[in-house]
Amino acid sequence: MENKEIKVDKDLIAYCGLYCGSCRKYISGKCLGCRKNEKAAWCKVRACCMSNGNNSCAACSMNPHDCKKFNNFFTKVFSFVFRSDREACIRRIKEVGEDEYANEMAEKKIVVIKK
Repeated sequence: MENKEIKVDKDLIAYCGLYCGSCRKYISGKCLGCRKNEKAAWCKVRACCMSNGNNSCAACSMNPHDCKKFNNFFTKVFSFVFRSDREACIRRIKEVGEDEYANEMAEKKIVVIKK
């Protein structure tokens, strides 16, 4: 089953701040999104948020920049290659809330805020 459209849904915000609702894999039905994708058990950010009952890193008192799970070698490489700014995503969720963030990301048709 293919989704074909970008949904506005706060449950499609990944724990790290990416917006799965705008992702090609999610839209094409090849991925369930971060929260429902049990194959993403390798993700330390996801595991941390789930174990602490947080919807995303925006709910955590720690600054994502200082968090070793959020800001590790692989995420730095990913950030460099894709010019992505997940910290900006987390800041934006804190500023406008999950519903408005999901709306903004879906409207702009983007997965991540770019650097």
